[in-house]
Amino acid sequence: MKKGINRRRKKGKENRKIIKRESSINSLFLLLRYIILLGLMFTLPLIYKILTPLTVYGTAFLLNIFYKVSISIDIITISPSTIIQIIPPCVAGSAYLLLLILNLTVSMKPKTRICSILFSILVLFMLNILRIFLLAVLLVNNSQFFDFTHKLFWYILSTLFVVIIWFFTAYLFKIKQIPVYSDIKYLIDNIKKRK
Repeated sequence: MKKGINRRRKKGKENRKIIKRESSINSLFLLLRYIILLGLMFTLPLIYKILTPLTVYGTAFLLNIFYKVSISIDIITISPSTIIQIIPPCVAGSAYLLLLILNLTVSMKPKTRICSILFSILVLFMLNILRIFLLAVLLVNNSQFFDFTHKLFWYILSTLFVVIIWFFTAYLFKIKQIPVYSDIKYLIDNIKKRK
């Protein structure tokens, strides 16, 4: 009987050590994620450097289906009278950065994280290309709705795109945590357990 009690006590101590070790590893990964986030703050110029040509060529590819298009660096010429310059706000680099931040402020397995980041960035890229394409078509056709649509996208829909993409990504990849909040809750719970 004493042997059984001693084994359970010993096993209980071993389990506590394992839980403590796992807690330390999770805390280390949490710290690593936030260090990466700090580094991401300085990557916006790099994001624009990568995404500007992709956005220009992606938009030109779609426009080329319906119009004769030429490209010069960040300028798309649709006709002699219609010239579109893809400036940084058109590229929406800060929206990509926000999606990265949302993805890094929740705990998940590395494979899930990579897939969710790639998925959300790809969806945002495609929606952004479609947005610029739609605005270009309105501009070429001298639509009276161009200014309204441009402002609607700029002030409301661009933020909505990011929110919807994040919720859809969270649903698709079964992400249950809330960005930042879940990490803070985890840290507070961890501190309470150590007391």
